[in-house]
Amino acid sequence: MGVSSTAPRLLMAARGEIVDRPPVWMMRQAGRYMKAYRDLREKYPSFRDRSEIPEVAIEVSLQPWRAFQPDGVILFSDIVTPLPGLGIDMDIAEGKGPIIHSPIRTQEQVDNLRPFEPEASLPFIKTILQALRQEVGNQSTVLGFVGAPWTLAAYAVEGKGSKTYSIIKNMAFSDPTILHQFLAKLADAIAVYARYQIDCGAQVVQMFDSWAGQLSPQDYDTFALPYQKRVFEQVKQTHPDTPLILLVSGSAGVLERMAKSGADVVTVDWAVDMADARARLGKHVKVQGNLDPGVLFGSKEFIRDRILDTVRKAGNWGHILNLGHGVLPETPEENVAFFFETAKQLNVLV
Repeated sequence: MGVSSTAPRLLMAARGEIVDRPPVWMMRQAGRYMKAYRDLREKYPSFRDRSEIPEVAIEVSLQPWRAFQPDGVILFSDIVTPLPGLGIDMDIAEGKGPIIHSPIRTQEQVDNLRPFEPEASLPFIKTILQALRQEVGNQSTVLGFVGAPWTLAAYAVEGKGSKTYSIIKNMAFSDPTILHQFLAKLADAIAVYARYQIDCGAQVVQMFDSWAGQLSPQDYDTFALPYQKRVFEQVKQTHPDTPLILLVSGSAGVLERMAKSGADVVTVDWAVDMADARARLGKHVKVQGNLDPGVLFGSKEFIRDRILDTVRKAGNWGHILNLGHGVLPETPEENVAFFFETAKQLNVLV
């Protein structure tokens, strides 16, 4: 496959340019459903090692690229990766997610956060992104990976993932002053981080506000949206041509609000019909999604029918085909392969 002189499909679609078929990649693209990843995990049991040792992270990021040739190759990383650079010590427990050793609860802790310098604190990021760009050339789009302020704050304040988010909501609803200062500092650091990733080779950046769907719409407007905007505005000041994607888990109730964030592309989960999402977001907003990851447990006919349904409802402009959330660990690898094969034939099938 020769490297084309034009921009890769996903980058074009994210910019709103016309493409011959919707580009396709898959969230949690690298991971446990792949035997190659499980084998590597035995050798490197620590998630931080897998995502922070450059040659390992490069290998993990490229495993799905070699297997399926998706239109997007995303930096293998985690939402909390930049936190140590701010002075927030963390680890990532296998199967449990991030653990913050001294959760942020006081004004003093917020005041003591360090300015974020990605070159110094995350030197592996440049190595990984440059290698990914070199490997995929213009055949695919390299995506950056950042967490959003509210979600990073939720981890840092709770100390780990949560089902109720009662600690951060207690802070938000009883004494929000500290939280707003923390969110502002996080937003500025994430903007620096996103810019850094673009400078290192990311062509599109996806921001994961995984836990913003845990907020009521009015609280989303107070604690999530202003800080999403703050990140995107700062990135756009220096990198106006780099498309930015926003993901919120459980976003059905806040779709219209997501469109106000300044993101170029809004990820739609499977709780919303794609035709309804298009109607709610308006014709100028680009979309990503929105197959239920569980569809990949169905028959090939079922998978194909659901892909066609989503693509037809999304229309033939500004759509990146994806799951509505991450691929599930037990998903048969051959069904993932079929998902990609079908997606690549859409210019013939639709």
